[in-house]
Amino acid sequence: MRIAVAGAGISGLTTAFYLKRARPQWELTIFDAGDAPGGTMQTVTVEGFRFEAGGNGFLTNKPDSLRLVDDCGAQHLLMPSSDLARKRFIYDGRLHRLPESPQAFLATRLLTWPQKLRVAGEWFVRPRRDGSEETLQQFGYRRVGKGLTDVFLDAMTAGIYGTTPAKVSVNAAFPLVVSLEREHGGLFRGMLARRKKSAGPGGVLMSFNGGVGTLIHHLRQCIDGDWRLGQPVERIAKDGSRWRVEAGSSSESFDHVVIGAQAHAAAAMLAGTEPEIARLMRGIEYTPIAVVGLGYRGLEHPLDGFGVLTTTAARAPVLGILWDSSIFPDRAPAGCKAVRAMIGGQRNPELADQDDEGLVATALRGLEQVMGVETAPDVTFVRRWERGIPHYVIGHMDRVGAIFDLLGRRPGLHAVCNAYHGIAMNDCTRNGRELAEQILAQAD
Repeated sequence: MRIAVAGAGISGLTTAFYLKRARPQWELTIFDAGDAPGGTMQTVTVEGFRFEAGGNGFLTNKPDSLRLVDDCGAQHLLMPSSDLARKRFIYDGRLHRLPESPQAFLATRLLTWPQKLRVAGEWFVRPRRDGSEETLQQFGYRRVGKGLTDVFLDAMTAGIYGTTPAKVSVNAAFPLVVSLEREHGGLFRGMLARRKKSAGPGGVLMSFNGGVGTLIHHLRQCIDGDWRLGQPVERIAKDGSRWRVEAGSSSESFDHVVIGAQAHAAAAMLAGTEPEIARLMRGIEYTPIAVVGLGYRGLEHPLDGFGVLTTTAARAPVLGILWDSSIFPDRAPAGCKAVRAMIGGQRNPELADQDDEGLVATALRGLEQVMGVETAPDVTFVRRWERGIPHYVIGHMDRVGAIFDLLGRRPGLHAVCNAYHGIAMNDCTRNGRELAEQILAQAD
């Protein structure tokens, strides 16, 4: 059995790992356009400061990434976030600590008393059960009111998807929230029901010693295959009962091809032979994001928390600022501090397209406005992602359903990445493992 993986992000790597683990005799070839695997999961070290080019880990409230870590023998590499990571802040023109208890919610100045009463009234809002799709803004206004939506949900959506509640589908991006209303009649009712069934913490943010790139390096060592890094797949076409993969000067046939590349790259691979699948994939939108890392050897700000997210109304030049060295102390040398600013998104996509000098200047303006920091950094790091985060807009679920319906009629052709069924690391590792299980079942 010959398997090709076209795109070595965490989703494709997870599929490759589980296939090779179950069938070590199978021939596995892994293609990727980059010189290193991992996609956006890259850790870059600059003068002793470690900066993540993308996400910084996963939550333990779902088992999927922990399962991968256990299965590949990487438990010794795990690093839990510090206790400071529980403290989070929102900037709406002023800096506020995110309330963590009902008492703190009542005391917060993020909302007025009428807005807090409107949130409490969620218990009495009748559920919507017609199954129609809504934006997060429509859902939030209907269930918890404009105040909480325009502050809490707005900042949260910027931090996760780089977008705004008015532009993202609640059904596609936050399916758990929708299920609470559908199954229990409301958010508060649903949260109470879930708490009774499974008491315990909501999960700890986990990363790895040396950053997420450590896991990627470990997975590469675990996966015995023919690695074709720096060799992007250009075309995938049917070849009898198999699939032909063309990459550079090579043209080879495989029994199964797993496309782990981003949706737009997958569309380019299939455009000549599967135009309808390519058209649907090409229609998946992405949000541009720039990541600016700043390292300080003498910053006086305490960075006593996870970081801060901004609201749209605050008109800040950054979506948020992560206090990396407080979350994971090994991100900066002893006595030093590191932060990362997220720039662009659906709020200000043009800002993500600046040159390095402009992005650093924008990040520094953000630190001054949001945190009052005017100190010049000693070290900088910049990474821009023209297509940074898949944008789950209204209609996304129908589009993805159509893609996978067509793929289901083409035995041996598969797709897996964060463009389809969730963007978090837990989503990617779950989808990658389940695809491997599907391929193994078909082979038996």
